[in-house]
Amino acid sequence: MTFFMIIGAVAITGIITDHLQKQAKNKRKAIKEEYELEKLKHENFLLETEKLRLQLDHRHHSDSDHQRLS
Repeated sequence: MTFFMIIGAVAITGIITDHLQKQAKNKRKAIKEEYELEKLKHENFLLETEKLRLQLDHRHHSDSDHQRLS
């Protein structure tokens, strides 16, 4: 009887360990994907900021040229 209890405990321990390892692997994958997403968001923010700066510069130069012509 004790032998079967030991075999059962080993089997259950193996199942639990496998499950915990899969959970950890999935969590690492999710964190990596979240990191990549945040990196893309940051790059997009920088591009949008540069685009707005260029638009403002262009508008400023256009206004300056228009005032000189008037």
